[in-house]
Amino acid sequence: MNDTFIPLQNKDRQFLPADFKVTDWDHLLPYFEELLSRPLNNKEQLEKWLTDISELEAVISEDACWRQINMTCDTTNKECEDAFAYFCMEIEPRMKPFGFEINKKLLACPFTSELDTSIYFPYLRSVDNAAKLYRDANVPLQADMNLLAQQYGVISGAMSVDVDGKEYTMQQAAKFLHSPDRSLRETVFLKIATRRLQDKDKLNELFDKLLALRQQVALNAGFENYRDYKFRELGRFDYTVADCFAFHDAVREHIVPLQAKLVRHRQHRLGLDVMRPWDGDAEPVGTEPLHPFKDGPELSAKAREVFTRLNPYFSGCLQTMEQMKRLDLESRKGKAPGGYNCPLAETGVPFIFMNAAGTMSDVITMMHEGGHAVHSFLSHDLRLSAFKEYPMEIAELASMSMELFSMEHWDVFFNDEKELQRAQLEELERAITVLPWIATIDKFQHWLYTNPGHTVLQREEQWLVILNEFSSGITDWTGFEEYRTNMWQKQLHLFEVPFYYIEYGIAQLGALAMWRQYRLSKEQALSNYMKALSLGYTKTLKELYTAAGIKFDFSPAYIKELTDFITPVLAERGVN
Repeated sequence: MNDTFIPLQNKDRQFLPADFKVTDWDHLLPYFEELLSRPLNNKEQLEKWLTDISELEAVISEDACWRQINMTCDTTNKECEDAFAYFCMEIEPRMKPFGFEINKKLLACPFTSELDTSIYFPYLRSVDNAAKLYRDANVPLQADMNLLAQQYGVISGAMSVDVDGKEYTMQQAAKFLHSPDRSLRETVFLKIATRRLQDKDKLNELFDKLLALRQQVALNAGFENYRDYKFRELGRFDYTVADCFAFHDAVREHIVPLQAKLVRHRQHRLGLDVMRPWDGDAEPVGTEPLHPFKDGPELSAKAREVFTRLNPYFSGCLQTMEQMKRLDLESRKGKAPGGYNCPLAETGVPFIFMNAAGTMSDVITMMHEGGHAVHSFLSHDLRLSAFKEYPMEIAELASMSMELFSMEHWDVFFNDEKELQRAQLEELERAITVLPWIATIDKFQHWLYTNPGHTVLQREEQWLVILNEFSSGITDWTGFEEYRTNMWQKQLHLFEVPFYYIEYGIAQLGALAMWRQYRLSKEQALSNYMKALSLGYTKTLKELYTAAGIKFDFSPAYIKELTDFITPVLAERGVN
């Protein structure tokens, strides 16, 4: 791949007027009607039709994304919330029946069989799947689900705690849990737990509404439960429910013992007889928390330097985003929680949203979302928007691999070698300990949606059973049992994007394999990385992983193989 960054060129519109903006359904309708009525008499006309569909999809998608970006950047802005709600309720539901008819027209066209299957196969497979799943009755239900899911961000965005007379968001307050002052950590942890529990019932009520709507959508589409429906809707063609259960078993067998080693290592460093919930991210007395940057501009500048060292193309992506004001990095009150990279389909230059508070985890988030951003840039020149709608299993491989690739250049953030080594160990620790949490959340979701109509009490009981299955059992939660029982509520994916979580586990394994490849040959690993990402979704998941130089595999045997690779790496850093 070329290391030179070439700025993306805005493509002139060929179907929509250059000044067209999405305002309401009446102004969009003529373009959908034209696409449905247009004759397709040969392969060339079919390909031009697909290009015009792609342009329309890109314009609408970018408009919808900006509505969501604006709302998450300021959850207190009623105008932004209304604009997003208007799209969800008045535009998107009206598009879906036309999308269904367009899919049927494509599948029925005699010239579709002439399209190059080496490029079009994943797209046509997805179109066929979407057409089979579509139900008119689900359109209003899905609109309601989208609106309800956004309420999670509103509720969470309003959460804050007071520390020493100053107000902090949940993300900002979390930095105190890294402090060597154990009393301060305990105080802040108690405040965070207490604040989250204030909205426990409100979030349970919201979740029950979402569960009921999701189950009805599944029933309407002819499925017994939402789990089976969602597997189809997510296009999980390359793995099954049984594979997910194998992943859970493998994590419990091979990763949880490694996680326990890491907990014991921290306990030993802290000199504690008993680990408590506020000790998991702490450093010993006399060791200051890592302070890799002060504010958003510094984080952006240092991230660009790290990316330059890896590959100048990567830093060119971040520089373009900064110039176009597509970075919102710092945490503030009223801002939705979490972080994301939002692809913007027409311009091709994505938007990174996060809640930086000056911690090491913010650096990791920036590397992670930066990996997503690079993916957006590398795949932008693909002909159809649909080719850029890649599955999360490859999207998260892009982001998680970037975290690990970037580690050797984190001296940009740290002048002290010991601090650099601490930061690198934290990243490896996170890469390992996230796997049991992913298995917990994923297994919990399987239970949630295959047991429709369950009570809040049943949900809490099952959560604890699964949580304990993937816990080391070392930390003492005495006095915080209620908070631990409701910890699932802090996972926004459960509310906003159901079943989107196992992808992180699959991709984390892939990222460890990419890092193993990188340690053998940096140039080859980065070349494979860029090649795979530039393919978008023109290849199957297994083919994309092969292009990246790794296997699409999360069996117990493969997880053991990766565990055997990482164990001596941890031993080099004193974890035995």
